[in-house]
Amino acid sequence: MTPDELQHLIEDATFDHAMGEEETALAKLARATAAVPDSFEAWHAAAEINFSLRRFDAALVAADKAHALRPGDLFINTSLSRIWMEKGDKARAEHFGAQAKIQTWKEQLRNPGDA
Repeated sequence: MTPDELQHLIEDATFDHAMGEEETALAKLARATAAVPDSFEAWHAAAEINFSLRRFDAALVAADKAHALRPGDLFINTSLSRIWMEKGDKARAEHFGAQAKIQTWKEQLRNPGDA
């Protein structure tokens, strides 16, 4: 799968999700992650869609895959915080929430005019 094909597949899945076609979206993301297992964007999208469906175990699996690819990403740390909170593990939720906050501070230090 080319990078453009992957991007289109993820965008199509995101659109499907927005239109209420969650299973179609997840099937497309499963194809994306099977073809390109190191696609952070596909794993993160799968985590978010599963989270919205309250499938927290599946969301966690996908989020963990995305986190392994980009542990310093603000958004995946936020996603993991939300997932762990829903799963009832406040300590892990707070850990990932703190990681997200640290990433925000780092970004503010890199780009002080944007703050």
